[in-house]
Amino acid sequence: MADQQSLTDRIEALEIRLTYQDEAIETLNQTVTAQWKQIDALTRQIAALSERLEQAETNVAPINERPPHY
Repeated sequence: MADQQSLTDRIEALEIRLTYQDEAIETLNQTVTAQWKQIDALTRQIAALSERLEQAETNVAPINERPPHY
């Protein structure tokens, strides 16, 4: 009978640990998902800013070029 109780206690302890681990994994998964969404948004923002910078650089007159009134 003592062996049966010991086995039951061990199984119960494992089930409790499994429950906590499942919660931890779900929390980590949510955190990683949120971080990936933020990384994707930042990547798109950097791409848009790079494109705007390239457009601005092509629209600027060269620095060493004389103005038209000379």
